[in-house]
Amino acid sequence: MTSDSPSSDSPTASPGVPEPVLATIEVHLKQRELRREELYQRARRLRRLAQATMTRLHSNGAATPELAEVRRLTAELADWVHREGRGDEPLALDAFQEAVEAVLLGAIAEGQPLPGPSDLGVDPEPYLLGLGDVVGEVRRRVLDRLGRDDVAGAEAGLALMERLTRSLLRFDTTRAIVQLKPKQDTARTLLERTRGEVVMARFLARARPAGATGGTAPP
Repeated sequence: MTSDSPSSDSPTASPGVPEPVLATIEVHLKQRELRREELYQRARRLRRLAQATMTRLHSNGAATPELAEVRRLTAELADWVHREGRGDEPLALDAFQEAVEAVLLGAIAEGQPLPGPSDLGVDPEPYLLGLGDVVGEVRRRVLDRLGRDDVAGAEAGLALMERLTRSLLRFDTTRAIVQLKPKQDTARTLLERTRGEVVMARFLARARPAGATGGTAPP
């Protein structure tokens, strides 16, 4: 005897994903594209300003208005990412890193205490990357002092490089969290190279006859 009722094993035609669901996903993706573009533009603006500020610091020794603007844009971008950019944070990483580097360099140039991540509104990860990069900026200042026969100034810069490098080497974490190891290796290499250059400059300064100079010091 057969039955006309459908068997529980009989295949049934699925209506597929409902159109309203697909439309909602489509809107979500479009909105995320727009947010990513805005994040990219904000990060690009901050990155360029930070780079220009560091150039000005090396040239003039001061960039107070620019540093204030870097800090303002950094705080704005950090707030925007926390509100709107979840999932796309890596797009802002380079900008935060450059901003941290610029602000730390500004504090060094002004002889001020170095601000921490919470002072700048950034996470510890980009802060550490910026800290790693500022070691190279301090080396640049040391070389400038050596070029002007300011051995004492170069030695002070070298001591700062040592302190910054020790701070950087304190952290041991997986690259999945932050790519810190390359920054640590670079800082260590730059420190050793700079130490050798300062030691040589000190030796030459001591060997130089009294009253002689190796270059023209600025007024």
